[in-house]
Amino acid sequence: MEDLKAYIESGILELYVLGDVTPAERLQVEEMASKHPAIKAELDEIERSIELYAEENAIEPSEQLRNRVLGSLLTNFGDDNNFPTPTHVQHENVVAMQPNADKGTNFYKYAFAACLALLLASAIALYNLYTRLNDTNTQLSAMQAQNQHFSNTVSAKDSELNLLRDTSYKLIHLRGTAKSPESIMTVAFSPSKQKVVIDMEGLKLPANDQNHQYQLWALVGGKPVDLGVFDATSDSSGFKNMKAIAAADAFAVTLEPRGGSASPTLSEMVVLGKY
Repeated sequence: MEDLKAYIESGILELYVLGDVTPAERLQVEEMASKHPAIKAELDEIERSIELYAEENAIEPSEQLRNRVLGSLLTNFGDDNNFPTPTHVQHENVVAMQPNADKGTNFYKYAFAACLALLLASAIALYNLYTRLNDTNTQLSAMQAQNQHFSNTVSAKDSELNLLRDTSYKLIHLRGTAKSPESIMTVAFSPSKQKVVIDMEGLKLPANDQNHQYQLWALVGGKPVDLGVFDATSDSSGFKNMKAIAAADAFAVTLEPRGGSASPTLSEMVVLGKY
């Protein structure tokens, strides 16, 4: 009870009736009034007291003030009735213009189509350019290979000419044996330079297979000396340097197993020539 008395005397109820409370305080007062009849009764009493106070202190307006207020109201009412009534003007043959949405849409469609066509044309042009560049690179590579081959050929021919001009070399013509009577080959030998060179371009020997090779021998004092192996092919060209030797009485060629033999197979001798 003391808590209720303190709550009533706090002044919150008067503020509630006057509407000078926060939403939270209003909710609190209403909750307290619903729970406690004493607070509800106090609220009712405060409301009656305020109404009585208002009635006792009310001031009757003067006749002049009453007439003034009524006159003002009547004047305003008359002014409102004097406002002109808006007339509806009929507009004939007026057509509302609607924006042509299709025109803008079509523009973007055409623009997109034009961009797409331009992109496609550019791609085709780039592809053609790329193809031409590849063809050009291929042609350049082929020309470079041809130039390199030509350069190698010229260099080989120069070497051959230099060899033929060199008086230290002696050309030895090897003739075919009974084993291969049609065979012919030429050997250039320089005792002072201890060099032996085969003329591969003028070589006329039966083509050897993959399991055999021709082997060149130098006969020195009746003994064969290995000078190396070579292949006889249809595209043989240039000169081929063989192993060095300082002296030789004759030269011979035999057909041996690939890689050569330690001693010649006399039954496979195809050419022979004396120095």
